[in-house]
Amino acid sequence: MSNCISDFCEKEINSKNIFEAIDWRDMKFSYPSKVVNIATLFSGIGSIEQAFKRLKIKHKIVFAGDIDPFVKQSYFANYEIKEENWHNDVTKFSAHKYYNKIDLLVGGSPCQAFSMVGKRKGLEDARGTLFYDFARIVDETKPKVFIYENVKGLLNHDNGKTWDVVQSVFHSLGYKLFSQILNSKDYGIPQHRERIIVVGFKDSSVKFSFPAPIPLTRTMQDFLEDCTDSKYYLKEKGIKFVTSTKNKIKRYTQINGDIALCQKANQQFNWHGDFIFEQLNNNDDFDEFTFDVSEVEEKYYLSDKIKKYVLAGGTKNFKTSIKTDLKIARPLLQTMHKMHRAGVDNYVTHNKGRIRKLTPRECLRLMGFKDDFKIVVSDTQMYRQAGNSIVSDVLIAILKQMDITKYGR
Repeated sequence: MSNCISDFCEKEINSKNIFEAIDWRDMKFSYPSKVVNIATLFSGIGSIEQAFKRLKIKHKIVFAGDIDPFVKQSYFANYEIKEENWHNDVTKFSAHKYYNKIDLLVGGSPCQAFSMVGKRKGLEDARGTLFYDFARIVDETKPKVFIYENVKGLLNHDNGKTWDVVQSVFHSLGYKLFSQILNSKDYGIPQHRERIIVVGFKDSSVKFSFPAPIPLTRTMQDFLEDCTDSKYYLKEKGIKFVTSTKNKIKRYTQINGDIALCQKANQQFNWHGDFIFEQLNNNDDFDEFTFDVSEVEEKYYLSDKIKKYVLAGGTKNFKTSIKTDLKIARPLLQTMHKMHRAGVDNYVTHNKGRIRKLTPRECLRLMGFKDDFKIVVSDTQMYRQAGNSIVSDVLIAILKQMDITKYGR
């Protein structure tokens, strides 16, 4: 399948030269002082809001909404929004008063089969579906840009008819469309999560290509709360000693050397010897992750009974390969609180050999949410909310690529 899915895409990225494209991480925003008016439908826990926060872009949330009252709790605990700007039922939400007041509209509706009776494939052909409400509000507000996200299966849903209508409806509203399947693991997050992304521009002269993938430098283990490797990293006092000019001149220490220093029996106690300097992508344009390492609560470890079920190869009607401690996580599911088998969900092994499920905080990290995101709901609800979200890092790449500040005010 081509990288460029939509018939309206202008350019297909050459996979052979994918890493030779301009690195979106190096792109600077043209108008950092502008304020971007954003609005969301099916808002969840605010993945686009998290992206704007990490990008440090000035923005205003014009409206947001979700039918789930637990989602509302999480959203209001983490973002600034007035009650009157929140809607609980998108089917009853009218957005006419926001006409020409939205710079960016974001959302992703559950996919349903559409009636093809009208054959015009315009807005009327999508009636009776939640996608209709997304398209309707695009029509009512006329945002400068919209981003629509959905599962990859949307392309083949109802033998391709659903995707056909999605494209045709957006096109009938007067938007220039670009669409592509993007995978989170190609944008810095070690999770195999493929989603179809549609970006629509009201300005038909806009030229856009999706951000090129970047090499994945971290594994799922880097996102864990009890990462056992943390004991090998020096704290501030050790860093000062190792990097001091005196110690480097006397050859007590060496950082990223080509030839190792002579090893000493007690060097682990006096910080002498060889050290490696690691640095994550340090882009001044957005906040990179820094994770706290802490003990994981007992409730996340699997009992012998649950472990036997999780690590079973299957039944007569269901067979799966059993793998834990993956480097790249399987897609986080909104039903992961039920603990599926190890061929579906993600499980990790503690350094003492005990197996546990991911914590809600780890799931948030794997969706691109920083540790300052407040958890105010139960674990069950947090698992659902994380599994239903969009990976923030994918949105960051798109916002950087399009230079979203150009559409601010």
